[in-house]
Amino acid sequence: MNARVYNFSPGPAVLPEVVLAELQRDLMCLPGVGASILEISHRSRAFENILHQAETNLRQLLGIPEDYTILFLQGGSRLQFSMVPMNLAGCKGRAATNHGAANYIISGSWGKYAYKEAVKECETAIAWDGAKTKYDRLPAAAEFALHPAAAYVHYTSNETIEGVQFPTEPVVGEVPLVCDASSDFLSRPVDIPKYGMIYACAQKNAGPSGVTVVILRKELLERSADSLPGYMNYKTHAENDSLWNTPPTFAIYVVSLITKWLITDIGGLAKMKAQNESKAKQLYDVIDVSQGFYTGHAQAACRSMMNVVFRLPSDELTSKFTSEAAKQALTELKGHRSVGGIRASIYNAMPVEGVEQLRDFMLEFQKSNAK
Repeated sequence: MNARVYNFSPGPAVLPEVVLAELQRDLMCLPGVGASILEISHRSRAFENILHQAETNLRQLLGIPEDYTILFLQGGSRLQFSMVPMNLAGCKGRAATNHGAANYIISGSWGKYAYKEAVKECETAIAWDGAKTKYDRLPAAAEFALHPAAAYVHYTSNETIEGVQFPTEPVVGEVPLVCDASSDFLSRPVDIPKYGMIYACAQKNAGPSGVTVVILRKELLERSADSLPGYMNYKTHAENDSLWNTPPTFAIYVVSLITKWLITDIGGLAKMKAQNESKAKQLYDVIDVSQGFYTGHAQAACRSMMNVVFRLPSDELTSKFTSEAAKQALTELKGHRSVGGIRASIYNAMPVEGVEQLRDFMLEFQKSNAK
């Protein structure tokens, strides 16, 4: 297959074609450098410029104040599941902490994974868990059981597996709010001062796999104990401008190009949000008028604009759906094994044309297969 398909993968996910074209040009020789982007030293002036440009772009897009540091780390969100409690709540068996238990809002699989790792590192408490309804909704404000002296409150802004997304951040008072924004990072504007920390692995909206962006209020760096292993200490990375070890140079370069694309081609995150909402609506509208042929997993008020998760009447029809969709260049639509059904991940770089083609396929598939 030589032609590009419409790739609905949940991650690593589709990248903007203009960015891929620029990467293709720079892969052999970065302009003005004489070497490939894959070859240049992380200590070179050329890479330092790339690193700082990526940071500048992020600050512009998200309105990140100067009292926040931006780190580019490795290990994905899985590593952050451990680093967050180790740094912000104090580690079991290490430095004592004056902070209370870390509170976790569990709205899906990734929130559950984050909590399981935190239990190993610090005192924890579950503020809310949506397991009883199979993570098909989000909590109302009155359902939170937050401790006012908690070390922090952690939540996942968008759950890729179940397709639920917080429309706004939960209100947690003076407790630092920590967000795993991996799957909706840069998809919409965010009020950064409401957060103590936001982290996101890049491979959904911001770049390829290999780099994780951490946005952290600087005052929270003082919680990082000197007894932590070097790589696990946020303060170490902040003091070394994300260059304490060799960073994922190529992945950071892609982040700089994608953030530039969001600024110059899209026109900012408000416009990106409008485009994402429009794309998601096209698919949800088909589900809503299907008379039960398509059934969404998430309750309507909690639907994700990044991951549209739905089921068909039978496993046989589900298999037929993915098989026939692939023949029309609509790929990676199989739902996660824990939920089943179909999952269409329509991140920033998914073209409108791809969503329209999936919408039309869904309509035709129902027409041909509904009893």
